[in-house]
Amino acid sequence: MLKIEALPAFTDNYIWLLQDAETKRCAVVDPGDAAPVLAWLLAHSEWQLTDILITHHHADHVGGVERIKHETGARVYGPAREAIPARDHALADADRIQVLGHELEVLAVPGHTLGHIAYFHADPTAPWLMSGDTLFAGGCGRLFEGTPVQMFTSLERLAALPANTRIYCAHEYTLSNLRFALAVEPDNAALQERLESVERMRASQQITLPSEIRLERATNPFLRSTEKAVAEAVERHSGTHPDSPAEVFAALRAWKDRF
Repeated sequence: MLKIEALPAFTDNYIWLLQDAETKRCAVVDPGDAAPVLAWLLAHSEWQLTDILITHHHADHVGGVERIKHETGARVYGPAREAIPARDHALADADRIQVLGHELEVLAVPGHTLGHIAYFHADPTAPWLMSGDTLFAGGCGRLFEGTPVQMFTSLERLAALPANTRIYCAHEYTLSNLRFALAVEPDNAALQERLESVERMRASQQITLPSEIRLERATNPFLRSTEKAVAEAVERHSGTHPDSPAEVFAALRAWKDRF
């Protein structure tokens, strides 16, 4: 089993470091800054970085790629539909790749950007997902390029993954996301409990990730557009009557953008 460690970057980014202790090989996901990765490798000189996985083209996810590749010779994987620096392997939906001896499935999840992908490892007992900026703990990414329908469809796809799937997203947004979620569902007991826990964690500077699909289904409003309480909250806030879960999602995202 791989060890997955967070390397903090910038204000709230996480670069995920995947480690195979047996072979002393490792991989990184979305290295927007080369410095944290190269510092870790310098401190662990017996390790070899073999792979760089990219979910989308934004600078805070790809800014360190070229330097890291130059220093390590690592292979770069990224979405075929986006311009990814130094990319060696262009990936599309349903592609499968081998990273550190583990098979990863590529999931196309447009919305935040048009070519955004996620990486899913379907381990029978401990599955995990590198979701980039599509699915966050308690929230979802802004729609910089895609449409609400595209993002809604992408999130529905991720929500259908096994309930115990661990979610490794790229930002520490959990606290602000849950405060918005509570504005949408103030009577959600599971959400109240989660927010209290996250407030304690952040007060002591603890990371709030990874999350899990089952927890997101219970507390993330962007995965709960079919819930009556969420639809009613949207109606009260917007003064409109959404006709579908996708329209509920669109209204939620617009609400969050101004929250």
